[in-house]
Amino acid sequence: MAIPPEQEAHILRYFHAERWRIGTIARQLGIHHSTVTRVLTQSGVLRAASLQRPSRVDPYLPFIIETLEKFPTLTATRLYVMVRERGYRGGVDHFRHVIAAHRPRPKAEAYLRLRTLPGEQMQIDWAHFGHLVIGRARRPLMAFVVVLSYSRQIYLRFFLDARMENFLRGHIGAFQSWQGLARVALYDNLKSAVLERHGTAIRFNPTLLDFAGHYRFEPRPVAPYRGNEKGRVERAIRFVRDAFFAARTFRDLDDLNAQAAAWCAGEAADRLCPEDRTRRVREVFAQEQSLLLPLPGNPYPTEERLEVSAGKTPYVRFDQNDYSIPHTHVRRTLTVVANPEQVRVLDGAQLLASHPRSYDRGAQIEYPIHIEDLVAHKRQASQHRGIDRLAQAAPNSQALITAAAERGDNLGTITMGLLRLLERYGAAPLQAAIAEALQRGVPHPNAVRLALERQREHAKQPPPIVVPMPDHVRRRDIPVQTPRLDAYDQLTENTDE
Repeated sequence: MAIPPEQEAHILRYFHAERWRIGTIARQLGIHHSTVTRVLTQSGVLRAASLQRPSRVDPYLPFIIETLEKFPTLTATRLYVMVRERGYRGGVDHFRHVIAAHRPRPKAEAYLRLRTLPGEQMQIDWAHFGHLVIGRARRPLMAFVVVLSYSRQIYLRFFLDARMENFLRGHIGAFQSWQGLARVALYDNLKSAVLERHGTAIRFNPTLLDFAGHYRFEPRPVAPYRGNEKGRVERAIRFVRDAFFAARTFRDLDDLNAQAAAWCAGEAADRLCPEDRTRRVREVFAQEQSLLLPLPGNPYPTEERLEVSAGKTPYVRFDQNDYSIPHTHVRRTLTVVANPEQVRVLDGAQLLASHPRSYDRGAQIEYPIHIEDLVAHKRQASQHRGIDRLAQAAPNSQALITAAAERGDNLGTITMGLLRLLERYGAAPLQAAIAEALQRGVPHPNAVRLALERQREHAKQPPPIVVPMPDHVRRRDIPVQTPRLDAYDQLTENTDE
């Protein structure tokens, strides 16, 4: 913890002029003794004072210093064991302080200011911004940040993972926003960019090389542990955290990205350019934009493609969710092609299904026609379909159905009763009511219905809308067309009395 300069002056005066001990100084000033030791060590007087007093470790100092020169990062614990084997009998705490005083410090390294030409370089990196909870899924919130090294124009877009497809989508978004791209892209040693590195030998990700060839730029990774080489994007990420993301509220990912685009075009572009403090980033970017490489005629494809195996049920699993397919294509290897908004399932070149993409976990996204066709072919599918629907809407319904089966109740009746309550009251109230029924030890739809009614009365809500009548009941109310009786009148007229 930092202390005021006046207190440092008091520590040095009490130590030199008054000859107070470290503990005395700490007690009188109301600070920790380690703070006093740190101040005296930084001033260079504690080591000199300690050298004036003989210590058990003094005979071993030449060995310690020689070992630290060869192995600067060797731990004090290991050195203590080595010195103990050579006869040292002092305590480990004092020994650690001695090692800290004699351990060689790395030399401060000076860096040249790196300047680039307009349109020459862009720096790219990912940054982690916590997590988003979507339904039952907890997904990482990743920020893709690109900054032009000359003008410091920033492009920012958030994704729910850092996969290669989103990595390329971030590039394309930046290129389209700027209507061009720089000649060199500087990366950290990301797996999306560099698969393997041994010294100067680098094995790039082949997808990135193909992408760079399409847009005609040079991918260039920085040297390991050389964050200063991509300091512009590091400072841009820090600027995003402090000036954009801090205390920001948003509804969903689309809303956050809309706010990010407005911020990049507004506040971020209106700041002073670090390379030329007399102009704004917006003005410098306008000069640099004409020197950027033009975009090719067609964008690079960034859809995710995955080979999946359909099991016995008419679903395929993709990104933690299940998407329905026609039941005629189960037990086959199919292809899933996905973008951020849509998931398509293909059998070769044949399109089997197209669904909106879900970022939930364990959800079933389906077309009713896929399930209805299966129900038409399976006599027992109706009951299983109802149980499956209940499991998605109210997961603890499985415990109630299991308990009802143990009591010998009719599972079809139980399932249909719960489904009617689901349609009438909704998923969340049903989940709470089932939990109450299980707690009372009555696994029956009647107990669930009573719990739902208590919830409704407590919340002072109106009665729910009545579920539509079954088909065989509804058919009784179909209006019957009355036949005309003219024909009977004609028969009566032609008959003798």
